[in-house]
Amino acid sequence: MPFEDSRRLTGSNLFFASTGAVLDAIGVVPDGVLESAWRARVGRAFAALGWPAAALIARRHARGTSLAIAARADVLFLATEINEWAWSATLLESFPARFGHLEGALQKAALEDAADPATVVPPVLEERAAFARFRRLAQREGNARLQALLAGAGTRHLPYVLDEESLTLGAGVGGRTWAIGELPVPESLDWRALGDIPTALVTGSNGKTTTVRLLAAALRAHGLCTGFNCTDGVFLDGETLASGDYSGPAGARQVLREPRCQAAVLETARGGILRRGIAIARARVGVVTNISSDHFGEYGIDDLAGLADVKLSIAAVVADDGLLVLNADDALLVAKAPLLAARFGRAPLLGWFALDWDHEALRRHRARAGATAGVRGGRLIISSDQSEHDLGAIATMPLSIGGSALYNVANLAGAALAALALGVAPATVAAVFAEFGATPTDNPGRMMRFDLSGTQVIVDYAHNPEGLRGLLTVARHLGAGRGRLGVLIGHAGNRQDEDIVAVARVAAEFRPDLVVVKEDEAHLRGRAPGEIPRLIRAALLEAGLPEASVPVCASELEAARHALAWARPGDVLALPVHSPLARAAVLALLEPGSGGAS
Repeated sequence: MPFEDSRRLTGSNLFFASTGAVLDAIGVVPDGVLESAWRARVGRAFAALGWPAAALIARRHARGTSLAIAARADVLFLATEINEWAWSATLLESFPARFGHLEGALQKAALEDAADPATVVPPVLEERAAFARFRRLAQREGNARLQALLAGAGTRHLPYVLDEESLTLGAGVGGRTWAIGELPVPESLDWRALGDIPTALVTGSNGKTTTVRLLAAALRAHGLCTGFNCTDGVFLDGETLASGDYSGPAGARQVLREPRCQAAVLETARGGILRRGIAIARARVGVVTNISSDHFGEYGIDDLAGLADVKLSIAAVVADDGLLVLNADDALLVAKAPLLAARFGRAPLLGWFALDWDHEALRRHRARAGATAGVRGGRLIISSDQSEHDLGAIATMPLSIGGSALYNVANLAGAALAALALGVAPATVAAVFAEFGATPTDNPGRMMRFDLSGTQVIVDYAHNPEGLRGLLTVARHLGAGRGRLGVLIGHAGNRQDEDIVAVARVAAEFRPDLVVVKEDEAHLRGRAPGEIPRLIRAALLEAGLPEASVPVCASELEAARHALAWARPGDVLALPVHSPLARAAVLALLEPGSGGAS
C-alpha cells in the first residue's frame, strides 16, 4: 500500500484544533502537482457530500508525507476513507502502470479488516462511483444527535470525552456517559446537571509523571478527590484503577469518566497525541515540562521542532481563561509560544517557569503581569495575579535532593504555577512540596532512594539522554567524590540507533566505575534480543570505558542483581528500570532484610 498508519484523530492534534483523519504517504513523496491533485479530490468529495470545505495539511517528514483532513467527529471513519481514496486515485492517475493493482488491494484490505465482511461497501477509485459510495457511508455513519450534543457542550463551555463506543458530557462528578447508539435528545437534556472539574494536561519529554503526581498531591491536599493517569496506571487518590502505561487517551478517558473524581491530572504522551489526538476537549491548565530528543522516526516526527509542535498541541484545549505553563529554559518552547495564536486561531494565557527567577523571559512576562515561577536566593518564588509567594527553600524540598536534582526543581516550579491556576492556595502548595518525595512511595519509579548497607541506590525512570544526565548528576552529588559509581543502561527498541548510542555517550561522560548493559526485555519492540545491548556496549567501549567495567545482562532484574553484588559501602548505584514487573522485583531486593543481591 502507498500509505501506512491511516488513522482517525478523535481530538485536537498536531494538525488541527479539531478532529480529523491522517495518513502517512510513503514510497511516493507528493510534489506540488500530486499534492494539488490530492487536495482537489478531497475538495470534490466534500462538495459531493454537501460538506463545507475542509482544512487540509500536507506535512513532509523523513519517510514521506502526512496528509491530514479536518472533519466532524461523527464521520471520522468516512474522512479516513476519503483521504485514502484521494491519495490512491491521485497515484493511479499519475502512475497507472505502478498502481494499477491499487483498487484490488484496497478492497482486499477492507474485507480483511472488517468485523463483518458482509457489511463492507468495497472501495472504488473511479470518482463518480466513489462519491456514490461515500454518500452511502455518510448515511450510515453520520450522527446528527451527536453533532448537536457536541455543539451544545461547546456553547456551554463544557468538556466532553468521545470515543467509538460512548460520549461523556462534563467530567468526573459533573459528567454523564451514554453509549453512542443511545444518545439523548439535546433538547431534553438537563444541561444544568452537568459540570466541569479542575483539569490539567501534562506533557513534555521528561518529568511528566513527577509533575502529574505533584499536582495530584496538591489537589488532594486542597480537599479534592483527585484522579490521574500516567505511565504507571490510573489512580484515584490512593486507589489503583488500572496498572500499566496509561499515559494516552485511554487513561485520560478513564479518569474523566470516574464519577467520584473531583479533579483530574492527565499525563498526555506524544504517542497518544499523534495516534488519536487529545482525549479531552477542554482543560483548565496545560503544562509542557521540556523538549528533548526522544522517539524520533515515529509518526513523522524527526526532530526537536516537530516534537515541540506535538507537545504544544495541548494549547488547543486549554480554556481562554486557563493557563498554559511552559519552561522558559527550553529555547524551543520560548520560540514557538508566540506562534500558537496563528496555529490554532487563539492562544491561552501563558505562565513561564525557569530555574532562575531573573531569567529574561520571566522578567518580561512579569512586566506584563504574567504568572512566573523560579528560584531566587535558594527559594522557590511564584508570581501570580500580581502577588508574590515564597514556597520555601529548594534544598529542604525532598524532591530536589538538596538542590542537586535540577530537573526536579524545574518540575516543582512548573507544578507550582499549575497548582495555583487550578485554585490551590500557595500555603497548601508549599506544605505539599515540603514533604513530597520524602518516602519512595510518593513518586514510584522516579528518584526512589535507598540505603542498602551503606550503598546508596537510586531507582529511576531515566529513558533518554537528558533524563540520564540528570540522574547521574544527582548520583555524583550523593557520592560526593568518595565512593564508586555504578549504573544500568538499556533502551527500548523503538528508538533510532543514534538515540540509543546517545544514551551510552551520556553515561560515559560521568566515567562510571561500572556500567551494566541491560536488555530491556519488556520493550524490544521489533528489535532482536541482544541488538540494543551490542549497540550500547560498543559505544561505551568506543568512549574509552574498559571492557571489564561493561558487563552485559539479559534482563533488567539480572542487571540490577549484578550491580548490587558489585557494590560496597560508600558506592552509589543509579538504576534506571523501565518495566513495572522488573521495578517491582528490584524494589523487593531493596527491602530491609531482603539480602540485596541474593
